[in-house]
Amino acid sequence: MQKYQVLIPDWLEGYIKGLAERLDLSFSEIIRAEICYSILCHVIHFFPDYKPGITPADILDLIQSQFGKELEREETHKALSKIYFETRKAIEYRNSKILGTDNG
Repeated sequence: MQKYQVLIPDWLEGYIKGLAERLDLSFSEIIRAEICYSILCHVIHFFPDYKPGITPADILDLIQSQFGKELEREETHKALSKIYFETRKAIEYRNSKILGTDNG
């Protein structure tokens, strides 16, 4: 896995830090989850025939149901793993439609 530096403005840093604290996740986990959420939204919007195993609405419902509750670390990582997996499948689907390949 490669590492990248991303410059973000203070207001976005504050938002991400707040989510990280509230959800007991790392700064990087929040960024990855937000990127995956955005990609799922994008693919579903532009390819309505694509049906992911988890939708953006499912993700929002999961987050909303957990606010104010103590989430177990294992449950959180299980949910994130599902989001990452489904996003990877969505990217592969998108790439196959646009590029005729599963790569890049």
